[in-house]
Amino acid sequence: MSGDESTGKGLSYREAGVDIDAGNAFVERIKPLVKATMRPGVLTGIGGFGGLFRLDIERYSNPVLVSGTDGVGTKLMLARQMGVHDTIGIDLVAMCVNDILTLGAEPLFFLDYFASGKLDLEAAEAVIAGIAQGCLQSSCALIGGETAEMPGMYGDGEYDLAGFAVGIVNRSAIIDGHRITPGHRIVGLASSGPHSNGYSLIRKVLEISAASLSDDCGETSLGDALLAPTRIYVSNVLKLLERYAVHGLAHITGGGLTENIIRILPAGCSVEIDLQSWTQPPVFEWLRKSGNISQREMLRTFNCGIGMAIIVPDGVVEALLKSAIELGETAFEIGRIVKSGTKATVRYQGF
Repeated sequence: MSGDESTGKGLSYREAGVDIDAGNAFVERIKPLVKATMRPGVLTGIGGFGGLFRLDIERYSNPVLVSGTDGVGTKLMLARQMGVHDTIGIDLVAMCVNDILTLGAEPLFFLDYFASGKLDLEAAEAVIAGIAQGCLQSSCALIGGETAEMPGMYGDGEYDLAGFAVGIVNRSAIIDGHRITPGHRIVGLASSGPHSNGYSLIRKVLEISAASLSDDCGETSLGDALLAPTRIYVSNVLKLLERYAVHGLAHITGGGLTENIIRILPAGCSVEIDLQSWTQPPVFEWLRKSGNISQREMLRTFNCGIGMAIIVPDGVVEALLKSAIELGETAFEIGRIVKSGTKATVRYQGF
């Protein structure tokens, strides 16, 4: 044994900026949060090298696994600025499970990645509490994750998040848009605000407008309107899929209505949307005016009040719309599918 080792004066991992004991304490603190998200099929708790999940092959005759991954972008910077850490985890889950939902998949389990320069136990626990809440909202088990301390990579109080979701759908029930034809109608489910997209532009608008996050914005403050967690549509949309012939689902994320609906359209189809068919939340009008942002730029950056688009045959739209509202969604018929040439486009009415 060297002299330094015998006297205890050698360098430690903690002196390099990584506190193993704090990491272990963090795992113990979040175990009750994780346990609350468990669902049938989970075979292991957190703490091991991997999570185990048993598929219910009796329920799914021809099962296909669906995976998705995402983050929450620079909305994290606004959350840290406001010192609000307990909703950003909901955003993380929402961005992943809403994506795989568009294929008709039921989310099964979720994993998270949390990285910081120095682990702040209180903030980190609040983030995981939000992730657990998002998993509860989507009936998705939080079966694992990774917490990394990387001093020098992140500044004081900074952290980053990534999420990973796995779901399941019968092969015959996969929704891939191939059955969409001109004449189909589009039902939009309301968003709770910007969700988790466009925050680099939002932060720029905050900078140039010198607005205060405590300013009024509709019935809430501007800060709360901007931090409103992303809506999780899983439970209600899965119920609608059981009742109606849904031929297309589009999660309205980065790229807005302009870019996302056309992603699921077959050849020969375009979109026509009536902008007067729904009322946008006040935060979008604030963004447009304060940033002097054109309507077209708004529509290709933000969801502008529609977080999920459901495409159905003409004869289904009224019943589905009624059911969505009965389930608690704020829903509107916002447009239709029209015939197009070689390239799909989005045409807006009501500029």
